[in-house]
Amino acid sequence: MSLTLYAHPFSSYCQKAITAFYENHVPFALGLIEPGSAAAAAFAELWPIQRFPVLQDGARTIPEATVIIEYLEVHHPGPSKLIPADPDAAIDVRFMDRFFDNYVSTPQGNIVFDAIRPEGKQDPYGVEQSRALLDKAYIWLDARMADRVWASGERFSLADCAAAPALLYADWTYPIPERFKNLWAYRARLLERPSYARALEEARVYRHYFPLGAPEGRD
Repeated sequence: MSLTLYAHPFSSYCQKAITAFYENHVPFALGLIEPGSAAAAAFAELWPIQRFPVLQDGARTIPEATVIIEYLEVHHPGPSKLIPADPDAAIDVRFMDRFFDNYVSTPQGNIVFDAIRPEGKQDPYGVEQSRALLDKAYIWLDARMADRVWASGERFSLADCAAAPALLYADWTYPIPERFKNLWAYRARLLERPSYARALEEARVYRHYFPLGAPEGRD
């Protein structure tokens, strides 16, 4: 049974899921969500919440990037185990996945969404809070990555699938200070990972969508 991923290549959460597919060479069809497309219409019927990515596997519908990756691990496993079999190691991976989603991607997204709000509807205080949260996340991550290759140790995992687009767009939105050498080195490793590099390259054509302007030389 073929897999269809309803997604857009420029979305950070879609890149997270797509990286997992590429990491384990799992074939899938992309249902490209663009205004007016047939895939967008099918997606709206499939998932009324209309937040991507969403995976369709036969009669099963699996929303949310983290859950999609968990589903692939169970039903379409590949050579790279993105969630460790050891329960304690798996807890750490899942924690780091939530860290990148909640404390990097979410505040980053809040800043971008504020930039595209209608005139007079901006929330400067909310933007200030989001930047403060990113400051804390950058400090914590720089210390965390001092003695490890990947987010949860020596093996690429679900957490790194989350980290790659989160840190890419976070730096575009609220630049990571140069003094955080460990975090910068980790971000560089993520960008060089073949699975994410492929997802990132496929998104390049859509960079004009970024409302704050995609910076040169930050990818």
